[in-house]
Amino acid sequence: QVHLVESGGGSAQAAGSLRLSCSASGATYDNPCMAWFRQAPGKAREGIAAIYSENGVTSYANSVAGRFTISQDNAKNTVYLQMDSLEPKDTGTYFCAAPSGRLCWLTDETEYRYWGQGTQVTVSS
Repeated sequence: QVHLVESGGGSAQAAGSLRLSCSASGATYDNPCMAWFRQAPGKAREGIAAIYSENGVTSYANSVAGRFTISQDNAKNTVYLQMDSLEPKDTGTYFCAAPSGRLCWLTDETEYRYWGQGTQVTVSS
């Protein structure tokens, strides 16, 4: 079992920044990667960033590439999402997730077994 807890959400003005954290506990030794998803009101959940624990390889959705940065501190079992140049369309609930398998595909949330409770991000214009 892996327990995930997000923090760092809140409100920001457009063009501002926020940093989210996801702390993992439990069987994290077997966790090959972590991902961030978000869900805007009335929309489907969207995978936006992933990072592999062993080599730090990252991937991003087109909607956030160049603005968001995912990083990790393996010693703290924590993954971060630095969000810069925020836009109102970034508003939503942000979740971190760990997969049941070995891959973190951003396009298939069914691959993820463990989810945090989510943290709200609101961006105003």
